[in-house]
Amino acid sequence: MSLQSLAHAKINLYLHITGRRSDGYHELDSLAVFAPAADRLVLEERDDSDGAAFLTIEGPFGAGLAADDSNLVLRAASALRECSASPDHLPAITMTLDKHLPVASGIGGGSADAAAALRLVARAWGLEKVDLQTLAAKLGADVPVCLDQVPRRMKGVGDMLSDAPAIPDCAILLVNPGIAVPTPSIFKHWKEACHRFSLAPELPVSWSDFPDMLRTLKQTENDLQASAIALYPVIGNVIDAIAVQPGCGLARMSGSGATCFGLFGNDVDAQAAAKVLSKRGWWCDAGMLHGASVGY
Repeated sequence: MSLQSLAHAKINLYLHITGRRSDGYHELDSLAVFAPAADRLVLEERDDSDGAAFLTIEGPFGAGLAADDSNLVLRAASALRECSASPDHLPAITMTLDKHLPVASGIGGGSADAAAALRLVARAWGLEKVDLQTLAAKLGADVPVCLDQVPRRMKGVGDMLSDAPAIPDCAILLVNPGIAVPTPSIFKHWKEACHRFSLAPELPVSWSDFPDMLRTLKQTENDLQASAIALYPVIGNVIDAIAVQPGCGLARMSGSGATCFGLFGNDVDAQAAAKVLSKRGWWCDAGMLHGASVGY
């Protein structure tokens, strides 16, 4: 058996910090969408029947990633193995992760990979009836939304998902300046320098067109963006560079950075902007963003 799945980049069109829970975690409100850029995970069964899972990592961003028990892909397989009544009789599997998304870049690459592993391993081991959402939440805040890879509104710590407004066809440009940004340091700066909570915005059921969506999004923000720029000024340079590209309606940072995005009314303008900005040595990817599922 050979199975494969794409693990698409998750983009936070806005990210509001709305409060703090008694356990110290912060409550968030965000609109998550999925860009065409993606990692690819391939699963193949081995002849062994001991339920073992092996991982190989390759691709342009694979260097330096550990294929051990700390990797979310193997942790996802391990979580599913524990759900089996006969774990030692499951077929052994080998997974190959073709890593095309920048690491520690605010686009949920590791979470998307873990979600892809949950989908594939559940099929390979006949565990489709397992509650994958519950397992996903135990693996990380962004893993649940990455399971279905469709636009979702995220609240709580990422565990409260609801339908997103119907999103009009538009294009998205992703740009990463080649730096890894640790999320804890961004939150630490935010708590020390800002520490203000934002209201959850009112979102419509749908947007009539691209300009209508932009009007709503421009009333929101990424609450972590200022802190990320303070610690890594190049992020501000990236946002400014995206914003002045012809056809760009909104330029913003995703998640805790360093990947930033631009929304465009058409793919031609987004692709042209990617060509221009890639000359600076930045990682760029552009394509159409649709409200429908981007597929597995």
